[in-house]
Order: sequence, then C-alpha cells, then structure tokens
Amino acid sequence: MKEYIRNLLEKAMAGLKTQENWGDFDFPGIEVDYPKNEAFGDYTTNVAMVLAKLVKKNPMEIAESVKNEIQKTENEKIEKIEVAVPGHINFYLSKEYLQGIVAKINAEKENFGNSEMGKSKKIQVEFISCNPTGPVHLGNGRGGPIGDALSNVLQKTGHKVTREFYVNDFGNQVEILGHSILGDELKQYRGDYIDELAKKRDSQINDPMKIGNWAANVILDEFIKPTCEKAGVHFDVWFSEKNLHGNNEVKSIITFLEDRGLIYEKDGAVWYKSTDLGDDKDRVLKKTDGKTTYLANDLAYHKNKVERGFDKIINIQGADHHKEAEVVKNFVEKVLGEEGKIDYILSQIVRIIKDGQEVKMSKRKGVYFALDDLIDEVGRDAVRFIFTSYAPTSHINFDINLAKERSEKNPVFYVQYAHARISSILRKSQFPNPNFQTQNSKDKADLSLLTQEKELALIKKLNKFPELIEEVSKSYEVHKLPFYAISLADSFHSFYNDLKVLDSENLEVSAARLKLVKAVKIVLAETLRLIGVGAPDKM
Repeated sequence: MKEYIRNLLEKAMAGLKTQENWGDFDFPGIEVDYPKNEAFGDYTTNVAMVLAKLVKKNPMEIAESVKNEIQKTENEKIEKIEVAVPGHINFYLSKEYLQGIVAKINAEKENFGNSEMGKSKKIQVEFISCNPTGPVHLGNGRGGPIGDALSNVLQKTGHKVTREFYVNDFGNQVEILGHSILGDELKQYRGDYIDELAKKRDSQINDPMKIGNWAANVILDEFIKPTCEKAGVHFDVWFSEKNLHGNNEVKSIITFLEDRGLIYEKDGAVWYKSTDLGDDKDRVLKKTDGKTTYLANDLAYHKNKVERGFDKIINIQGADHHKEAEVVKNFVEKVLGEEGKIDYILSQIVRIIKDGQEVKMSKRKGVYFALDDLIDEVGRDAVRFIFTSYAPTSHINFDINLAKERSEKNPVFYVQYAHARISSILRKSQFPNPNFQTQNSKDKADLSLLTQEKELALIKKLNKFPELIEEVSKSYEVHKLPFYAISLADSFHSFYNDLKVLDSENLEVSAARLKLVKAVKIVLAETLRLIGVGAPDKM
C-alpha cells in the first residue's frame, strides 16, 4: 500500500507541476509512513512540506492541491484523504479494501507477503562463525537467530540465500587448543569439554598442532553443529579456513595487494597500506615468523566470496569486530571495486540473568553459559524470540525466569497463546450447532459484514505485514518481526474480548469473523516461522 500511495502522489505532483508552473526541478523522494496517532489516518506523507521549500508556496496549499488532484480519479482503496497542519496528507483506507485483505490472506495463505523484490539476487549471509575451540557461546550464538531469521525474510522476498559458517580451523588458536588438551604451560582453554577431549586424544601424539586439528574437528562435529541444529539453524556451506591456505588463496592475496602497491616490508613483517584506504594505521599481514595474520586470511576469504558471484554479502559478527569489519569493507569496496557489495550487522553482548543475578560467562575459564545450555534451560522458541526481539546494537539482559514463565509477561508465551487460542476457536467452530456447521462448511462468508472498529483495526494490522517483510528485507531489522507478532496478538486479543466470534444467533457475522480469525492465524504463524519459533495449536 505504501508503494501504491507513492504512485498516486507522484502522478498527482507531475500533473500539478505543469498546471501550476512550479518550475524545473527533480521531485524529492516521497516518504509514506504510518501516523503516530491512528486518528490521523492509516498512512501519511510530509511531501507537501518538502515541496513547499522548492516551489516557495504554503505547504497547506500544496497539500490541498495534491489531495484534490488525487481525488479527481475514483479510488476504491482510499476512503478519504485529509490535510492536517502544517501540511501532512493523511490517507484512510476503505472498508472494501480492508475486507479484501481478509479474502487475499485466506486465498494466499503462507504466501501472503511474498514478493519478487529480490528478483533471484544471490545473497550470502555469514553468521555465528565461532572458532572450533569450544562450544558456541552467547556472543557468537546471538547471531544465529538473527542470521537465520534474516535469511528467511530474504527468501520470502525472492532472494537466493546462502547461509554460511566460516570455520576458523587454522592458525594460532588451533595450536593453543592442542596445548590446552595436553595441559602444558601454554594451556589457555579450560572447561569440562577440554577434560573430555584430553581423555579421548591419541596418547601417542604429543604435537600440539596435530592434537589441535583433531580436537577442532571433534568440537565442530560434536559441539558446534549439534548446537546449531538444536537452535534450528541450518547452514548451506561450512567454509574451512584451511582451504584458503590449501588453495594458496592467502598467499595469493598478498601478491594481489603487492601488485596494486598496497604492500611494504618493515621490521621483518609484511604490512598492508590500509591507511591509503582511510584506516587509522597500517595492518600486518605476515608476521616476522612468516605466519599470516587473521586479517590476511579474512581478506582472502572475502575475495573468495566476491568471486563466487554474490550480489550482496552480509556478515553478522560481534561488536568487538568493529575495526576488522571496517578494514574488510574498505578492501571489498575500494580494492576489489565492489561498492555496496558488503554489509555488516554487529551485535552486542548477551547477559544471562537468573533469580535476579547475572550468570558470568568465560569460555576459557570453563565457567560459561553456552548457547545449548540456554536452549536446554528455556527452550529454542524462547531463545530465538528473545534474541531477535532486540536490535543488534542493544545489549540483551536475558531473564531466564521470565523466559520460562507461562503468563502474559513472557512475550513468547503471549504470542504463542494467541495462536493456540485461534486454533481452539477454529476447532470449536466445526460443531457449535447443526445450523452453524452447515453455514461454515460452505466455506463462504460475506466479508462486507466486517465493519466493527475492532475488526477493521485487526485487518489494518494484517495489512501491514507485506510492508514489514519488504522493510526488513531492506533494513535487516529482524527485531521488528517479534514486535509485529506481539502487536498482532494485542489486536487479536482486543478484538476477541470485545466481539463474539462464534455466535449461533448471527451465523453470517460469525462466518465473516471466522475468515478474519483464520487470516490472523495464517499471518501470525508465518511471522513466527520467519523468526524460527513454533506456532502451537494447543498450550
């Protein structure tokens, strides 16, 4: 609907530009949004105030002119248009259009909200990507629900999505893992899992790197992959850092940069002239011992990504990767010449609160709350819903007690209860009395009977779903999905508390309301599916 209103505005302004001799200028971008106060319509735009500065006219006069120009043509979707001080143009949707939304949802079912805005563009979403040196901790794990939900939305909008996990199975951390299992003076990683690996290792092998490589594979297969599965996250590609070295891609990246005058040697090390690209200092790519740095590997990896032909690369990492993200982004855009190719989502930390106290986490000390621990404690649905409910830039205080509570205070329970309640209504609708059963079995309903304020308010909420999906696809703000689910549940509960759905004395109204209730169930279930949360029929 936003795009529809933009088209109406563009057409009206194009006509007025000639009629009123506004002069030669390019029209500004038209912003159409939801009013903060629903009393001011269903959609609003400030375009008249923007135009006023260009044509040197009163914004109220321009708004009236635009309104009158649009109203020259009869429009079944718009009931009325009003102008409000200081120049807002407010649009009110017609009842007929809203009633049609109910029919559309019942016809399209889970495909409601699908679009082709992606036009089969290839997008790679890389997330979690923790070192295979221990269980998935919450710092990495937070990216799992975010990345998976975003991938679901991108697929719903027509994109071809590849979910990828980058396995850091090469380098210093693998050797340290070996030392930790051997229990020597270089031991850094601690915890029950290290003790378990120490018992399983081949006692005939004492090379830390060999042991580390063996252990990294075990951790990946027995800890990381099962945790991802438990979290409901599937990866299309598990990309091994070892392959970059085996294929000489890391060595080649240094040659590649050298050919472009971006390499120099100093103090026995090889340096990347990242200051030429806006960095605050140059970065080491090869240390004095001949080993390449993490950055060299990362640049090679991202060159590999670009060469695989993705239209967009999205990396989801912790906020501590801020500087690394900046350097890699500059490399992709300024060295590889792929402007706008790569985006980063950097997430803040997760704190676990239980019984009012923070549970400390430290993977190396062995006192930590791993992702699978949290899932075991509160369930996958709670973890995914709460993790995706926060913008990545916000810290999460994950309250275990609240996540386990079966009440309206728990947002996961509240939304799932709405779905279960709807399912119960639909089950009861099959046999309230013989007359109603006959009416309902025809699967027909007169949707023009949906005229009550609470009915229309609920439909308006459903109408926003396709716009939400396209918005999240562009902005990556998946936290808007749980907010929408809560808001839709609010509207449904309000509707259900005020209006009788199963009314044997008014079968036609009941049939229409059942169609509305079915539409809510479809959209609520699809929203939960995108988040990666179950939609139970009973609770």
